[in-house]
Amino acid sequence: MEHTMKQRAHHGARWGALSALALGLAACGGGSPESGGSGQEASQSSSNVVYVQHKSAYEVAAAAPIQPGVAIKPVKATSSAVENPGMSASAAIDGNPNSRWGSTFVDDAWIQFDFGAKVDVGYMKLVWERSYGKEYALQVSQDGESWTQIRYVTNGKGGTEEFLNLGMSARYLRLQGVARAGGYGYSLFEVEFKTPGTDNTQGVGSTSAWRYPANGQGLAPLPAAAEPAEMTQFRLADGTLVTRFGARALGRHGRERGEEWNEIGFGPNDTVNPVTGAPVDKGPGAHLTFVTQYFQNRTWGMEIIDNSRVAGVTKPMLVVNRYTTVDFLPGDTAFFRAFDRPGVTGYGWMNPGELVDRNVKVCAPTPYPANGRLASPDGINGPCTLRIKEYPGHGGLGADGLPNGTNVPSRALVVGDAIEVSPAMFSTRESMAAKGDNGGIRYYSAEWLYVMGTGLVPWYGVQPRLNSAPLPVATLSGGTGSVSYNYSDNGASMFQQPFNNVGMQNMQRFVEGRRLIHTSFDTGAHSEPGNDPYLPAAKLQGTHFNQSACVACHVNNGRSPAPTQVNQRLDSMSLQTASLGDGGLQQPHPRYGSVLQMNARSATGEAQDWGNSVRVAKFETRNVRLADGTVVELRKPVLGFDGPVPAVHSLRAAPPMIGMGLLEAVPEADILARARSVPDADGVKGVPNYVYDPESSAVRLGRFGWKASKATLRQQASTALLQDMSVTSTVYPSRDCNYGPTACANGVRKAGISEADLASISNYLALVAVPAQRSLESGFPRGVAPLDEHRVNPQQVALGARLFDSLRCVACHTAEMKTGSGHLFAELRNQTIKPYSDLLLHDMGAELADNFTQGQATGALWRTAPLWGIGYTEKVMGAGQAAKVGYLHDGRARTLTEAVLWHGGEADAARRRFEALPTADREALLAFLRSL
Repeated sequence: MEHTMKQRAHHGARWGALSALALGLAACGGGSPESGGSGQEASQSSSNVVYVQHKSAYEVAAAAPIQPGVAIKPVKATSSAVENPGMSASAAIDGNPNSRWGSTFVDDAWIQFDFGAKVDVGYMKLVWERSYGKEYALQVSQDGESWTQIRYVTNGKGGTEEFLNLGMSARYLRLQGVARAGGYGYSLFEVEFKTPGTDNTQGVGSTSAWRYPANGQGLAPLPAAAEPAEMTQFRLADGTLVTRFGARALGRHGRERGEEWNEIGFGPNDTVNPVTGAPVDKGPGAHLTFVTQYFQNRTWGMEIIDNSRVAGVTKPMLVVNRYTTVDFLPGDTAFFRAFDRPGVTGYGWMNPGELVDRNVKVCAPTPYPANGRLASPDGINGPCTLRIKEYPGHGGLGADGLPNGTNVPSRALVVGDAIEVSPAMFSTRESMAAKGDNGGIRYYSAEWLYVMGTGLVPWYGVQPRLNSAPLPVATLSGGTGSVSYNYSDNGASMFQQPFNNVGMQNMQRFVEGRRLIHTSFDTGAHSEPGNDPYLPAAKLQGTHFNQSACVACHVNNGRSPAPTQVNQRLDSMSLQTASLGDGGLQQPHPRYGSVLQMNARSATGEAQDWGNSVRVAKFETRNVRLADGTVVELRKPVLGFDGPVPAVHSLRAAPPMIGMGLLEAVPEADILARARSVPDADGVKGVPNYVYDPESSAVRLGRFGWKASKATLRQQASTALLQDMSVTSTVYPSRDCNYGPTACANGVRKAGISEADLASISNYLALVAVPAQRSLESGFPRGVAPLDEHRVNPQQVALGARLFDSLRCVACHTAEMKTGSGHLFAELRNQTIKPYSDLLLHDMGAELADNFTQGQATGALWRTAPLWGIGYTEKVMGAGQAAKVGYLHDGRARTLTEAVLWHGGEADAARRRFEALPTADREALLAFLRSL
């Protein structure tokens, strides 16, 4: 850590290691940090072991080490029962790499080291045999009887494990087993120790407070683009409508789920158990997931030229062009879902379109067109252009949606016709090989709904057999680019979709950004197997970090796993830390910085434990009784630190990544117009947060983060790269930026993510879409079990929406906003959206206060969290992972009910109204939230 080493060298900063804990005080419980007491708590005491949550009172101010640590050897080793006499505890410290200690085959075995007298130990190395500890504690003692935990390992990897910054000052150290990795006992070849030294003990340094504007004076709106990066829709002078959108390669069709589904009497139906009638789940389809090498040669552009609103045109026509970077085979786009055929469920269409030249064999690549202009004067780009001249004839259907023996003749297209469009990618091996691509050449793509005279619209499935129909505007939470309903059972991927109307080139920007989100900044490897590594990202990560890839915290672009069990490490969340300077001013912690980085590796890549872990020490609980007698347990995690406890700290969950570009596109004036200087009758006020742009120093309106402390997606991305992944950028060029502006300005510059890749991540975040609200029933055939996410009672959802309003939840969770006209991406311009957030700060009461200040956001103030997509939270966490879901800033709420019941402060009146609801009304309100 450059900042730490520099402070040692130039300022003689004190050594920040921990001493042995004062066992007598620990056993008594001490006081709380807020009360000025010791801060020591025994949250889980058993036998003579004290599990420590807070240790700040026991930190020793010692001289900083000026030389490397030296080896120190215990005088004696003892243990619980061994496997045989030849595997005694002494074998672990005999210096012989071939001898070993081996316990009996029990989880709670232990080995203990006696140094003969109190010693300072800064480093410990375990060299495991194949039988290693998966979970274990390191404990210290002065007398060999009363023990205090100093480290806890929940994910032991075996091999060689190193513990640095150990901070031990005691006579005894014990490794207490909790869980073995296999069926044998614990087995150690060697255990080595060193005194504290410059090679194993982390120092502390001076830090400086981050600057925030005192108010909004001089506020600078985000820059506006005169023209979008690419137009997604425009009209020619004669009124011809041109719609352009991007497509990507997909594994299967949009209505193919894990089970065959057919109308009763027209084919197999695997969705229902034939004996019990219970729904059957055979797993998801492969529609919304991402194929191998999705970011390479597997996106293309589609263009639909529509003259249905041109004056004098009586027989409208669609002209359809593709823009590709590799050869495509002709005619691989289908139109008009074959709703008249009972056997068409997963896929099936009526018409492939008419090629300009039916004899063409291969469609060569076509460059992307310029904004606002056709690539050719008449729209016919060549022999592979398709024309749709009429609505095809089809079989007639009865009221039951089944064939009635009649025929409906073809007819002219008219304004308002809804046409399903299903492109595909059929390339050639030769063309792909010329690009150095030896992967697949045949793929499906999404199903879009095109409405004559209007363009693309999000859709849902209606009778018969999930035929596509436009979603009502009221359901479009993310505007016209909202994600259509999902019928492939790929709910886990719903937060990973681009806008429905994403531009041709923006689709490629989207997948390139997604690649970076899934890339390890340590190895460059992609998180999904089969994809090429991205080597420019390899080795950009520093030695102290939380995770190596964005998706390690944002699971499937959603939330991080919540604190659910005692001793759970919280390295997939973010822990904001601060110390108190003059006058109580908060500034980055001298050891941890602005964000504590829990994981570490050596310069040669071996995992290390520097004692910076934070875990759940216990849960504090209380019960709330609702008006109908229902009792709800509320609980919140109490944190345990391996190192010193910061004076101020705040645990933050990773929030969902959907719709962020839309929030960036909302004009500042619209957000500020909702702020109140005087509270309303419920006490609701709402204040903006202001921040400095880290590059220009301009005053900006905060929009992102739990306390609205970031103004732009670029700032949000570069902050996460620095603080969570230890990756520098042009915004934060030094890892010392984690320690405040002074350290940032003077810190050692390190090569980091390229400007192009930082822009790619920012672009991706801007283009992640929001699912449409699931407030409508879908048209599943008779006897077919609906997918879980589409088990909807529209009347109940509608009642819940009215209650959400009448309880005045909308006082903060604003139902509707409008984006401006200046964002770089056309998809984000002039959209009516429903984030259910006002992006303002509100006092949420003492129960949720973290006492952490970021600008105007003092301890109890939090930005209103958007609610869009919240009903997909469990699905997005992954199959069988619902128990990991948590809501609110620290993930404490296990359910939506718990989340509401934690609300206080300005939300106190709304919460009390919720508590008083009859059962049916409460369930309706929750059904509404789950529909979002």
